[in-house]
Amino acid sequence: MKRLLLVGAAIAMLSLPAAAQTPDKLLNASYDVARELFADIDRAFVLRYTAETGQAVSIDQSHAGSSKQARAIMEGLQADVVTFNQVTDVSALVDGGFVSGDWQTEFPNAASPFFSFPAFLVREGNPKAIKDWSDLVREDVKVVFPNPKTSGNARYTYLAATAYAREAFKGDETKVKAFVAKLFDNVPVFDTGGRAATTTFVERQIGDVLVTFESETKGIAKEFGEDKFNIVIPSMSLLAEFPVAIIDKVVDERGSRSVAKAYLDFLYTPEGQKISADHGNRVIDESVAAEFADQFPKVRLVTVEDIFGGWKKASADHFAAGAMVDQIYGNR
Repeated sequence: MKRLLLVGAAIAMLSLPAAAQTPDKLLNASYDVARELFADIDRAFVLRYTAETGQAVSIDQSHAGSSKQARAIMEGLQADVVTFNQVTDVSALVDGGFVSGDWQTEFPNAASPFFSFPAFLVREGNPKAIKDWSDLVREDVKVVFPNPKTSGNARYTYLAATAYAREAFKGDETKVKAFVAKLFDNVPVFDTGGRAATTTFVERQIGDVLVTFESETKGIAKEFGEDKFNIVIPSMSLLAEFPVAIIDKVVDERGSRSVAKAYLDFLYTPEGQKISADHGNRVIDESVAAEFADQFPKVRLVTVEDIFGGWKKASADHFAAGAMVDQIYGNR
């Protein structure tokens, strides 16, 4: 009888679902231009987590346009966490039942551990004397940024340019639309994501100015040579938040919630914040921000909430089928 009980217990243990075992691997689905950042974040997290818990863990990365990543998760990509570059893509996962509706309360600063904004990268010496958004619609300037229909990076660029035009033309929407249409006309090729746009500008030598996150401009200059490019901060730009979230549907199935939370919590630690700042992101930890202050010039930032009534309204007015981007882009 004792032997039968032991055999039965062994069979019961073998039949336990995988979720009962603590996974030793996570998948982070992230935005297109964050590869180098999270390569360093992952290495540091693994060392700390193993030292603190005694458990070995590894992090896999998936990178693409933020909206594309959200769709991939809804189509079956088993990501434990997301580190995106726009709130709307997390909202899509909430609507799909993958993320809890109160996700922004689960981590500090509305679940955004660092931020950036659209800035300009020009060739060494700034031969076209590009200083502000108004220069991007000149006849002699070619602008590189990805397609706002597929890239969160580009949506910030589009909205920042629109916000600038609204101020410049005192809310005259006809002039604003014409301004943005001219900006689109000056783009020689619309890549699908931010990293492809970087390749177009840096390696294919197309265009006079690349518009991308300030963090990406700093990374490009560091990688390819600060003597080859200049970073230009426009007179105003749009706050770009980088929301993070646990994919509840996945972590509950895999039993990976505790590791997933520890991973995202790490982004808020002084170590995680320093890595983020070193990669050109502006961070929320005041002491770390002060340490890197001389590397980040002051800039006036407006928000999607203040200018466009929030992401839900901005998406409906500008990015939905038949909305403003379609109207401008379709006539290009």
